[in-house]
Amino acid sequence: MPWWIWLVLALFMLAMIIAGLVYAGMHGMRALRDSSEIGARVGEKIAAMGQADDVVRPETPITFTQPLRVAQERYADAHAEVIELQAAKRERHIQTWSRWKKFNS
Repeated sequence: MPWWIWLVLALFMLAMIIAGLVYAGMHGMRALRDSSEIGARVGEKIAAMGQADDVVRPETPITFTQPLRVAQERYADAHAEVIELQAAKRERHIQTWSRWKKFNS
């Protein structure tokens, strides 16, 4: 093989190596910028978690110092809410199926 073919191949190889390094550098810089933005957002969220807010807290957990009646009332309220949610879901399903039934008629 002539010497100039080896020269062309070597120059092509060097050009591809340089292009690959430039490509990797550009994407690395973009990744650093994106990760710094994500780090800033995470830092804001962590700082917000440390601040005291005036949000209404849920009821305290049941302990042995409260009467059993309190636990029964909480359970009844929670169970009633579950039943209401299930009924609402069932009603939505019934409405959807009736719409579909009319659509195909």
